[in-house]
Amino acid sequence: MIDIAGVTKLYKMGSEIVHALRGVAVQIRRNEYIAIMGPSGSGKSTLMNMLGCLDTPTAGHYEFSGKNVATMIDDELADIRNREIGFVFQTFNLLPRSDALHNVELPLIYAGISKSERLARAREALENVGLGDRMHHRPNELSGGQRQRVAIARALVTRPSIILADEPTGNLDSKTGVEIMNLFEQLYALGNTLIVVTHEEDVARHARRIVRLRDGLIESDGPAE
Repeated sequence: MIDIAGVTKLYKMGSEIVHALRGVAVQIRRNEYIAIMGPSGSGKSTLMNMLGCLDTPTAGHYEFSGKNVATMIDDELADIRNREIGFVFQTFNLLPRSDALHNVELPLIYAGISKSERLARAREALENVGLGDRMHHRPNELSGGQRQRVAIARALVTRPSIILADEPTGNLDSKTGVEIMNLFEQLYALGNTLIVVTHEEDVARHARRIVRLRDGLIESDGPAE
């Protein structure tokens, strides 16, 4: 599904050139469950942005489902993000004045889906994450774990090829974090492809494969213990 080879990413910080990625190569197959780990400054956030088509490499090859992403313009990248990738963020990114149902249907509004279909799909997505009885609650009426479930439902509603989660348990207590990772386990069992970016070993151990970065290079890539 994803084939990255020889990818570098340079950023200009004033007069300094920062080498965020230094020739990274990684392949991701359909229905894999991968954790990407690394200390601050290792390049994991840059790699996440690359995988999520939020950024393009300075040099190297990036193929997503047979398409060359490295040479795409912004509109083409946005199209892949909207159709192929479901994002889950640490901060939930929910609209505070909208209920759970409207938050989940939002990507389908942008995709031009009819109202009846998007409501049906949003309800189904919320039921799939165990929030069938919380559809009309606003974020401030939900617990942290429930808000993250809404965010996961929103990621699922477009039926993406990949779910990309950035520190998905970062704002949750440990018990709620375990519940969210158990939900990810269920999504993986249903055939979803999951990429989780985390600095927490116990979160990474839920994955089947861990890619570790250091100083812009892949330090190791192998099965989770």
